[in-house]
Amino acid sequence: MNTLSIRAFIPPLTRRAIPLRATRCYAMQAPGAPTVEIFSQQHKWMQKERAARDVEASRSVDYLRDEVASRLCERLLDINRPFPRVLDLGANACNIARQLTFPSEDSPDKGPRGIRVGKLTAAESSEALLYRDADLPFNSEINIERQVLPTSELLPFEPDTFDAVLSSLSMHWINDLPSVLAQVNSALKPDSPFIGVMMGGDSLYELRTSLQLAEQERRGGVATHTSPLADVRDVGGLLQKAGFNLLTVDVDDIVVDFPDIFALMKDLQAMGESNAVISREKGPIQRDTLLAAEGIYRALHGNEDGSLPATFRLIYMIGWKSSPTQAKPLERGTGMFSIKDYLEKNGEEKK
Repeated sequence: MNTLSIRAFIPPLTRRAIPLRATRCYAMQAPGAPTVEIFSQQHKWMQKERAARDVEASRSVDYLRDEVASRLCERLLDINRPFPRVLDLGANACNIARQLTFPSEDSPDKGPRGIRVGKLTAAESSEALLYRDADLPFNSEINIERQVLPTSELLPFEPDTFDAVLSSLSMHWINDLPSVLAQVNSALKPDSPFIGVMMGGDSLYELRTSLQLAEQERRGGVATHTSPLADVRDVGGLLQKAGFNLLTVDVDDIVVDFPDIFALMKDLQAMGESNAVISREKGPIQRDTLLAAEGIYRALHGNEDGSLPATFRLIYMIGWKSSPTQAKPLERGTGMFSIKDYLEKNGEEKK
């Protein structure tokens, strides 16, 4: 019996020669120093959005932001000039806009503090927080424009746009602070001021030390529950590096008393100011650690009336964008008399 083979119907295999192209790849670093990401911007945005949804609780903890915004507006009043366009960077719930509608405590008969402000642009990454108070009466008393930022570290503003830039209690969550300050300098018109305030230094040192000692005792180690903050000695250098002139940096402390450590942490959460460090320990703090921190807090920092003080250290900064018409110090050696001789002469006259 003859068998039929199908091999005759299969075409012969042909090899296709694919030319090998040698490619070489390079890894190149972007210009400038590498940015170290300390804070999670996504987590901070979620905290603000979540806090702003509970409108009543969020408004009840505005005492700190309102007080700081009021003190910042007083510094703006010290500059005797009109401001047609002003940027409020990191506006939160437009606390600066609200404070500009109130008169100054030093001169209540001169009208609202924002009388020399033409248009205020309030920029914030959290839409829920930015529009939380959009229906309140103060919005009709000031020319305000709200703008949601896609990210708090990239500013979408053209150069030479604003006559002043303000920032209240938002820059302590910025990863690349030198870059943001340089962008602020670019957005300012020549010879225009940047006035900002952020938490820094030893803010909430009572809470920090209590948590660290409690964790050391209960767990044998310390986890990251509070955020690292800039030191006042570094702020002047950052402003100068960003191109600002005529720098002024000063420190102010606000101490708030709380009934217990849980009330303090609840208010921080309602503010959207909870920990957002990337290397933080996930999950809540253990109950026994919190109870130990409460006892340590009272023993080390408690007031006589039983309340617990919380210190918020505020770093105020003022810098001016350079301009050819800006006042500049004279060069060394151009003085007409010696300061040493002047001081010695005055000292002898007082004697």
